[in-house]
Amino acid sequence: MAIGLPQYRRTVAGGVAQGLAPALLPDGPRGAEGARGARAAGGVEGGPSTFAGGGGATAPPPAPVGYDTVTVAVRHGLETVDILRLRRACGAVLQTAGGSAISFLVPAGTADLWHLPGSSCTPGAVLYPPTDPRWVMPPSGPDSVARPTDAWVLRSALCEAACTLTAGGFGPF
Repeated sequence: MAIGLPQYRRTVAGGVAQGLAPALLPDGPRGAEGARGARAAGGVEGGPSTFAGGGGATAPPPAPVGYDTVTVAVRHGLETVDILRLRRACGAVLQTAGGSAISFLVPAGTADLWHLPGSSCTPGAVLYPPTDPRWVMPPSGPDSVARPTDAWVLRSALCEAACTLTAGGFGPF
């Protein structure tokens, strides 16, 4: 174990980190049939959407219950990806269809508690095949399962990225 380096929790089956606060677990205080339950049954709010260049094709079905999506501006998101990769804590990351934002997959339940200016967190996620060019950090491993980024590690990295960009003249955020 290296001194001075952050230590991160390992995820277990279902993508939930061990020792995670009960409020962040998928079956949080409101239960599985809470606010997320209705959305999970019908998918992402607003129904299927078309993506650029798809010729009217619909987007893939929503990801299984277990993911929320944190979205930030592209410059902020790419800086955050760099920070998370250096910490070896970066999960699956997508670029939006228009290319103007970066979306991080986080464990389900994060949307209920997420309050960070400059970002938005929505329940549910749309997963694309691992070979899709929209993946910034594609799913990896033998089963190509999308691994979510720990919500609090992501929050810390987003704040660090905002400070870095502001110091470099790319802010304020």
